[in-house]
Amino acid sequence: MSRYDLEDHDLERLLTGQPRYRVTQLKRALYEELLEIEALSVFPKVLRSQLGDSAEFACALIPVAEHNADRGQTIKWLFELRDGCAIETVLMHYRRHTTVCISSQAGCAMACSFCATGHAGYSRQLTTGEIVEQVVRASRAARTAGRRLDHVVYMGMGEPLANFNNVWRSVERIIGDMGLGARHVTLSTVGIVPQIKSLALKPLQVNLAVSLHAANNGLRSELVPVNRRYPIEMLVSSLEDYVARTHRRISFEWALIAGVNDSARDVAELAAISYPLKAHVNLIPLNPITPDEPFSMRGSSPEQVERFAGGLRELGINVTIRRTRGRSIDAACGQLAGKVAVTLRKRDTPDGAVTVANERSS
Repeated sequence: MSRYDLEDHDLERLLTGQPRYRVTQLKRALYEELLEIEALSVFPKVLRSQLGDSAEFACALIPVAEHNADRGQTIKWLFELRDGCAIETVLMHYRRHTTVCISSQAGCAMACSFCATGHAGYSRQLTTGEIVEQVVRASRAARTAGRRLDHVVYMGMGEPLANFNNVWRSVERIIGDMGLGARHVTLSTVGIVPQIKSLALKPLQVNLAVSLHAANNGLRSELVPVNRRYPIEMLVSSLEDYVARTHRRISFEWALIAGVNDSARDVAELAAISYPLKAHVNLIPLNPITPDEPFSMRGSSPEQVERFAGGLRELGINVTIRRTRGRSIDAACGQLAGKVAVTLRKRDTPDGAVTVANERSS
C-alpha cells in the first residue's frame, strides 16, 4: 500500500481533531504540489511528525537504482515494493514534452515471446497508489529538471487491462487530482477483450494502444499467447465497438522482428485491419532483451523498417517509427525487468542509498 491509496475518509481519519481544511491542504500537497510531508510548511511541526511516523502514510516505492541515458534525457528507476517485489519506471524528456512510462503490475503473465517482463514472470497486481506514486515521483524529477510532466503511458511492466480496477482508479487520480489532461494518458493492452469493452464505457477520453505485432492468428498466438483466448476476430470486433462508442482513434503497436513479422504479407495483413478502423500504427524496431547473451529474435534492419513503413503508407495507413530511447540502460520498449532480480540480489545499500549509473559505453 501507498499513501496514494488513501481515500478522503482515510485522510480525515489520519487528521482526526484537525480543522477540515487540513484534508484539502494535504491532498493539494500530495497531488498538485508534489511535496514530501516534511516540506509541508503550512502544517504544524507536530502534525508533520505525526504523519511521518504513520505506517499507513508511508510511501510504497523504495528507490534501489537510477540509470541515465540519452545524455540525461532518459531516466530509469528500479523500485522495490514493501513486500520485496520490484518494478521499473522510465522518464523521457523530448523537445516538446515529457513522458513517463509506468508499470501496472509487478511482472507480467502475458508471456509475450519478445518481452523481458514476460520472461521474468508475474508476481502481483500493483495497487492504485503504487501506480500513482510512480507518476508523482516522475513529476518531481521533471520539475527538478525544469520540465513539466505532461504525458503518462501505461506501457511499463505488466498488462494494464488485467489490473483494470486499480488502473482505472489511478487514471482518475492522475487526471482528477494531479490535473493531467485525459488525452495525454495512454493505456496499452495486448488485447484483453472484456476490458476493452469496459474501457469503451468509461467517461474519460484516454488513449488506447493495442500491442498487435502480428495480424494473423497463427503468428500472433506464437508471439502474443493471449491471442489463443482472444483471437484477432474478437479483438477487432471489440475495437470496432470501442471506436464507435468513444470516437477515439486507436493505435497499433508493432515490434518489427527480422524474418518474422516484417514481410510484404505482414504489411498487407496489418493494413487490412488498420484501414477500416482508421488506426494509427507505431512501428518499434525490436529491442534486445538479453543484451549480453544470444537471442533468437533480432530487430528488423533500419532499411527494412523504412520499407515496411513505406508499404503501409502506400496503402493509406498513418504510420510512425518510434524513436528508441534508453536501450543502453534496458529502458526501451520490451526491456523492462531484464535485470531486476540481479540488481536486488547484488544490492548492498544498508543506508538506503540509491545507485546511480550512466548509460553503458558503446
